Amino acid sequence: MNSAKKAHQVKGNDNPYLLLTVTMVLWGSAFSSSKVVVEQLPHGVAAFLRFGGGALALLVAVRIFGRRGARVAPRDRGRAALAGLLGVFAYNLSFFWGLSLAPSMDAGVIIPVMSPVLTTAFLLLTRRESASPARIAGLGLGVVGSVVFFVGAGTGQGGAARLTGDLLFLLSAVCWASFTLAGPRVLAGIEPLRATTYATCAGAVALGLFSAPELGDVSWGELPAGIWLNVVFLAVGPTALANLLYYRGVGAVGPASASVMMFLVPVFGSSAAMVFLGESFGPVQAAGAVVLLAGAVLAVTQGCLPGRRGSAGGDAAHASRRVRAVTDDA
Repeated sequence: MNSAKKAHQVKGNDNPYLLLTVTMVLWGSAFSSSKVVVEQLPHGVAAFLRFGGGALALLVAVRIFGRRGARVAPRDRGRAALAGLLGVFAYNLSFFWGLSLAPSMDAGVIIPVMSPVLTTAFLLLTRRESASPARIAGLGLGVVGSVVFFVGAGTGQGGAARLTGDLLFLLSAVCWASFTLAGPRVLAGIEPLRATTYATCAGAVALGLFSAPELGDVSWGELPAGIWLNVVFLAVGPTALANLLYYRGVGAVGPASASVMMFLVPVFGSSAAMVFLGESFGPVQAAGAVVLLAGAVLAVTQGCLPGRRGSAGGDAAHASRRVRAVTDDA
């Protein structure tokens, strides 16, 4: 009996793919929910509220679900905190800034799709992963799709402001790819939930310091109740609950299968943006998004579904372990 089946038995009757699908729904919905918040607050303050609340929720989760008596070396805490400055502070500063300029739908495509593309490209360039024809073709499609997508953003509705926002989303994807690449060292001596909590807390503190000058300028008493509901949802749902469900799903089906599920995020994100915010793509952007997504799937999976036997499937699973997300991505 393989480790995935054993893990599934330990988890009881939970359907791991249902848990992962709920996770992707939560992460996808975070883009439009964050857009609602950033329309009423400065982008730095919006980022701080989401991840300050998320840090508190994760601290509670560690208290309830974390391993009892686990000892974490100061060095491991420091690594997780430094990773949080990149994967939480820098990532979300550019993400929320981009949301103030461009639709959330753009973020829902660029960030979850470009992050694994950039990660895979780096692993190939540094020869830490093998370059198969399928992977090279996927990266090529990803580049073509991203160029078409950005051209559509700059020439369509929104113009230069939307293009600037999309470039900030791309910067967020760079931050997240870098955070993912640092993941093996960060997780070497600490459980994933605890590492994510330390990283989120460190990033939230940095966001709080950055946004402190603007906190006094916000008319807190005049904020609509809907803003606070969105803040609570972002902190509890996509930030804390989604991580718990994701780790549980990964334990049951393995990181390779879980990472492929990440490509549902653009689907759910775009759907939420259309339904709740009335956003849409122009025809050029839509074509670029389809090509970009197809290229990303091909680059990460090499055309093989996780769990298949053979060298290509093994390479895809190994690459997926490196490119899987560990938080919100959004």
